[in-house]
Amino acid sequence: MAKPSHREKILTEGLKVVHQRGFAGASVRDVVQAAGVPQGSFTNHFVSKEAFGLEIIDLYFEGTRQMVGQTLLNPSLPPIARVQAYVDFHKSALECAVNKGCLLGNFTAESTEHSEPIRARLAQIYDWLSDHVRGCLDEAIQADDLPRDFNSRQVALFIIASVQGAVLLAKAQRNTAALDSFSTILATSVLR
Repeated sequence: MAKPSHREKILTEGLKVVHQRGFAGASVRDVVQAAGVPQGSFTNHFVSKEAFGLEIIDLYFEGTRQMVGQTLLNPSLPPIARVQAYVDFHKSALECAVNKGCLLGNFTAESTEHSEPIRARLAQIYDWLSDHVRGCLDEAIQADDLPRDFNSRQVALFIIASVQGAVLLAKAQRNTAALDSFSTILATSVLR
């Protein structure tokens, strides 16, 4: 098995540092120390901290894609159950690390007013997530599990926004009460 490159170490360890401390709170020195590589390795692989931030967003997004595959794109579950599984996945992930929150939400709260490339990448990811939630809702409409006049586009945006907001609250409150409440309301009121 090949030894990880300095670039790989910087990305994987840097993602952990940024997720723990925030993008602004994680210095390049913190990242290279965590990766166990010389300081110059960072500038050899990344033209700026912003470029590094974009790459760790994409690295984190790979995990998000896998989670979406297990939930929203899971053909063994009915459409509404897939949406609920997506929300429930966030609850179980937070139980392990409620203080970290979601890296995407953390970047959204911290960096979008300072970096147009980061803002644009996050907007693309949220659109992608919303499209997958909407796909499930549209399937539920076709199966007569939701009313024909159900606005899948608006509800999909509501779900993505609510999950991100509840995860931020969970991070601040150090518990999953907001996400639990949203999950219940989604199941008993919105997706009935």
